Amino acid sequence: MPYNDLREFLDRLKKIDDLIEINEEVDWNLEAGAIMRRAHEKRQPAQLFNKIKGYKKGFRLLGGSLATFRRLAVGMDMDPESSYTDMLNEFDKRSNNPIKPMVVSDGPCKENILKGKDVDLLKFPAPVLHGGDGGRFIGTWTVGICKDLDSDWVNWGTYRLMVHDKTSTGAFVIPQQHIGMMYGKYEEKNLPMPYAVAIGLDPMINFIASTGVPYGVNEVDIVGGIRNEPVRLVKCETSDLYVPATAEIVLEGEILPHVRKDEGPFGEYPGYRISGVASRPVFKVKCITYRNNPILTTACIGVPPDDHVAFNLGLALCFRNALIREGIPVTGIFLPPQSSMHLCIVAVKTAHTNIATKVAMLIWGTKNGFVCPRVVVVDEDVDPTDLDQVLHAFSTKCHPIKGTTVIDHSNLSPLTGFLWPGDREFGLGANVVYDCTWPTQWKKEEVPIRTSFNDTYPEDIKKRVVEKWEKYGFR
Repeated sequence: MPYNDLREFLDRLKKIDDLIEINEEVDWNLEAGAIMRRAHEKRQPAQLFNKIKGYKKGFRLLGGSLATFRRLAVGMDMDPESSYTDMLNEFDKRSNNPIKPMVVSDGPCKENILKGKDVDLLKFPAPVLHGGDGGRFIGTWTVGICKDLDSDWVNWGTYRLMVHDKTSTGAFVIPQQHIGMMYGKYEEKNLPMPYAVAIGLDPMINFIASTGVPYGVNEVDIVGGIRNEPVRLVKCETSDLYVPATAEIVLEGEILPHVRKDEGPFGEYPGYRISGVASRPVFKVKCITYRNNPILTTACIGVPPDDHVAFNLGLALCFRNALIREGIPVTGIFLPPQSSMHLCIVAVKTAHTNIATKVAMLIWGTKNGFVCPRVVVVDEDVDPTDLDQVLHAFSTKCHPIKGTTVIDHSNLSPLTGFLWPGDREFGLGANVVYDCTWPTQWKKEEVPIRTSFNDTYPEDIKKRVVEKWEKYGFR
């Protein structure tokens, strides 16, 4: 059954010992972020902070809600121990059956309403997450909602928000993202863009908002398919936008045209503080609605894995579907969370010479390909989710020259760590593909035989060893 709200999901995590409630007083200024980062790096449960310094009881922070594949499986209402490929396939199946949302007249997100002079973003314990961050970020694990000026397309995406003052935040808007495309239309006509930010949601809403669905597709419909049930939406107080009715907190307002203010820096998803201070658009908040005892969700992203897990699965499906559409015989795909989405491993049946380059070009040609500059292509007998096998294939099958293809002057995310400072503003970098498949022109007897358990031993011996494994004393 789908979760009605974030709180039901947290109850589930608590039952499987994957949530820690921290009742000691914790400072929103760096201490909470430090706890989150260490918890991520030690692979600890999600963190619910119940007592924040300077805040009334009931104003809470949550970190790491989808920071592991285990928690993502729970969010999808699957077995917590589901494999990466099982989750990918289930995601694929459900996302192909979108369900339109249901509009309701009221919801828990309306339990408290602040307008006019009562609007105060600092009413909530927005944290300074990393040392060196430019300020308090109320938006790190949130969903920004905006509508296209010329159509019914509504975008739900994950875009950071740095608090400027009680009624405004920065808006990290870049042209490659859907929000940037929409905002450009409003700004061209000197119009403010209505904008809403939903915080503290059914985890599948955050999941889909971070995956990057195709241009023109409404994320809320895909969320309905993933949940097997429509998302309940309620109308904003100050605009015609609709937000999840069970959100913990909703910020309503406008992103102003031709107004810029310094924003950043922030420790971003590649695991570095890259973007620096820059003049960026301003989100002016007109109204705040929130639940009693609200939970402010955060993502203290850094050196992965952490909340990259949510981005990961959606990106993998995007790439896999692009390859399948072009007839590539894909047998597996994986983006190691440690790579911050900068590396994609694809296993294929090697149908023809130089298939690796074709695989990479198709990936880079997708909407989301600009975040993934490295592609590794392996044969079908390599499990791309097993990094031991992948590293072995890369080290022994990829010719240092013939197996490596570099594409210079490629368009990459401006948050990519290795970009030279002068190129960062334009996202100008390079892509590389590593061909770790055996050349198709080799004769069968020229292909080395892998000396592994699966490849070297007779079937009866393998069966006997597996059946007697525990008798041998192994676990």
